[in-house]
Amino acid sequence: MDDHDTSERLASYADLLAGELPGAWTSTCHPPEDKDDLAELTDRIWDLDLVAASLATHPLRQAAVLTRADGAQLAVLDRYDGHDGFLVAALAPRALPGEAYRAVREPDGIAVTDDPFVGAEQVASDLLVRYDTALAQVRHHAVGGVHQSQPDRVVMTWQPDGSVATAPVGDTAGAVLVAIGFVQDQQTGIYRVNGDDTAAQARALRAVGPQLNALGISTALQHAAPRTAPGTAPATAPPSPAGTPGQASRAR
Repeated sequence: MDDHDTSERLASYADLLAGELPGAWTSTCHPPEDKDDLAELTDRIWDLDLVAASLATHPLRQAAVLTRADGAQLAVLDRYDGHDGFLVAALAPRALPGEAYRAVREPDGIAVTDDPFVGAEQVASDLLVRYDTALAQVRHHAVGGVHQSQPDRVVMTWQPDGSVATAPVGDTAGAVLVAIGFVQDQQTGIYRVNGDDTAAQARALRAVGPQLNALGISTALQHAAPRTAPGTAPATAPPSPAGTPGQASRAR
């Protein structure tokens, strides 16, 4: 079976799977020529088990991404272990600091049958339950490290990774933040300017005060309050490229 046939098979399966999952999902296929997108997907695979083990020996050549209305995403991948069906893995949210993933167990992916209707039941009753739990935890952690703003006051918080984050109240302040270099995470609503380019970050922080003050909105810059991670799951590192698999396997 050539690449075109396998891409068509994967895309068709993903389309049907998206239509059967609870909630509103859309499907996007990334064929082999989408090399940059596939590399980014590999980095976001939220798995230290079955899918990571597969990617360690079979780098991602194509994939389909299922996106839910709230921004949650799943990746559908080919399976290379001699069994029919596909692998489905959770994708970690973009633009969240590494601290948000501390003490959150990876929602490791699963192998699903080649029947998309049965596959949807497998995903909904297993992976999706664990994924939604993990998403809720990392989003809570991300927001928990940002001091609360008010309609007339934007509070910006230094993060452990060197970025500055804020959750303004209202679209007016948000528009100013985006214009000077902050990036909004659609899943949490948090605006962030990272510290990779310290000069650009400094320019943004110098600009935000005068521009918001002109609109009657004051600003404050604070450090994150120390927080104790919940003890409901063993501490793990933030999601990393899926080339370091865990020991167990969920193969079916």
